[in-house]
Amino acid sequence: MKKVFFFVLTLFIMSGCGEYVHPTIPRRAVDFYIHLDDSRYQNLLNYGGYVYLTGGVNGLIVYRLTEDVFMCYDRACPYDWQDEDAWIWVEDGGLTLYCTKCGSRFNILDGSVVNGPAEYQLCKYNAYFDGYRVRIYN
Repeated sequence: MKKVFFFVLTLFIMSGCGEYVHPTIPRRAVDFYIHLDDSRYQNLLNYGGYVYLTGGVNGLIVYRLTEDVFMCYDRACPYDWQDEDAWIWVEDGGLTLYCTKCGSRFNILDGSVVNGPAEYQLCKYNAYFDGYRVRIYN
């Protein structure tokens, strides 16, 4: 019984040590800083502001949720990410993201699916704000 418990405990610990792997979108190395005093990123000075950037699979969307919290998503749709016309955009109300190809909609707060054929949430990247700049990385 002790051996079984030890084996299960070891598997549990090892499963928590890996990086997040999105079920459909391949991993791309991302690691850069956004300096908020740069005029290209002035939309991020306000809550609810967002910018489109290069990187990831189809580009990135960085969204300012609160004073200290930024969200970053890949613009590749989890449903049809290999289609060159499938781009994720911020919808006019600013609360959802949508795919131009399949019509899937995603919650901007966490990337979860709101509706559409997509089954998986958007691919997220880490965003850390140190008070002056935002680091986007995985």
